[in-house]
Amino acid sequence: MQGNSKFWALTLLTICEISAMSLWFSATALIPSFRAEFNISSDQASLLTSSVQAGFVAGTLLSAMLMLADRFDPRRIFLAATLIATLANASILLTDPTTLTTIALRFITGVCMAGIYPVGMKIATTWAKGDIGFLVGLLVGGLTLGSAAPYLISSVLILDWQLTIAGTSVASLVAAVLIIFVGLGPNHIPARKFHWGAALTAWKTKSLRLANFGYLGHMWELYAMLAWLGVFLDASFKITLPSGDGAVWAKVVTFAVIGIGGAIGCIGGGLLADRIGRTTLTMGAMIMSGACAIAVGFLFTSPPVVLIFVCFIWGITIIADSAQFSASIAELSPPDMVGTMLTIQTCAGFLLTLFTIHMMPHLIEAVSWKYAFAVLAIGPVLGTIAMGRLRAHPEAIKLAGGNR
Repeated sequence: MQGNSKFWALTLLTICEISAMSLWFSATALIPSFRAEFNISSDQASLLTSSVQAGFVAGTLLSAMLMLADRFDPRRIFLAATLIATLANASILLTDPTTLTTIALRFITGVCMAGIYPVGMKIATTWAKGDIGFLVGLLVGGLTLGSAAPYLISSVLILDWQLTIAGTSVASLVAAVLIIFVGLGPNHIPARKFHWGAALTAWKTKSLRLANFGYLGHMWELYAMLAWLGVFLDASFKITLPSGDGAVWAKVVTFAVIGIGGAIGCIGGGLLADRIGRTTLTMGAMIMSGACAIAVGFLFTSPPVVLIFVCFIWGITIIADSAQFSASIAELSPPDMVGTMLTIQTCAGFLLTLFTIHMMPHLIEAVSWKYAFAVLAIGPVLGTIAMGRLRAHPEAIKLAGGNR
């Protein structure tokens, strides 16, 4: 009976993540459309994504300080966050996308994501039994697919950005309804009495600190790629494909790379990490994704089939390790502080992305698309070093059933 309950709980939870996380890039996917209709600048385009990241950082910081994910029923937090995020996203339909009001609405959406992303992982870990890497990988795969969904929606709807915003709002509303029916697993443990210093455990404990440093290296690369890959492909395909086809194909390929490739990477990475070890998987994935970051710029305006192939490999490898950093934190944390430790990890990672997302347009202007993405490889290099040090740490025996 419990196995059946686990299956349905995780199935519904994954659907909820896919649906709710469609709000994350609902405006980012529309940057080419906004540029065509409103002639927005590169800085304005960056703000459409970084305002969500900033909101997420603020939300996760507050959540971690108050230990919300561990002190309260995570399903109620998920429900409230999703409803508010849906309202904020839908309100964009009533504003001019070029105004600060839209940026403020995206910030609110980001704050609410703090009650969706890490909280969803917390719920998944309550069902783990020797398969935490796969479970969190499944959930992050759903998150990645949901984040990429606006690219597919907007490619079908061409330049009708209003329908894309409406579609993602409806999807997130579905998530708010379904989360009510998601059960919590036997590993759910209410938090100890609240205390302000709980979040600092993430940095005081060396094994947790190294896992977080590995995650920061991963995040240096990840969201800059997610935010700017579509723009990169749009610019390349408009040169190499017939007139009018480039914009549509850029969105379709971006969805395939981020959504499909990301889902494959998350689930495959989870299955592998549970067997070969967390540090082994994360180091291998970062080495491969860093190599793709260096190579992809040299393929700008190359034959589309070649560029698409390398981008798809990048989409798989850049996300394959993402869930495993979270799984590592869950395994290394005190059982009653898992939610808080996951929240502080994502807070630190997304704080870093505020810099990398805004760094990209200036790099593109300074060194062109040929070299801009190569700078992102710095993160995987440093992340690999951190995970190598964690591998040698005595507490690494807690990872993946002793597989490190």
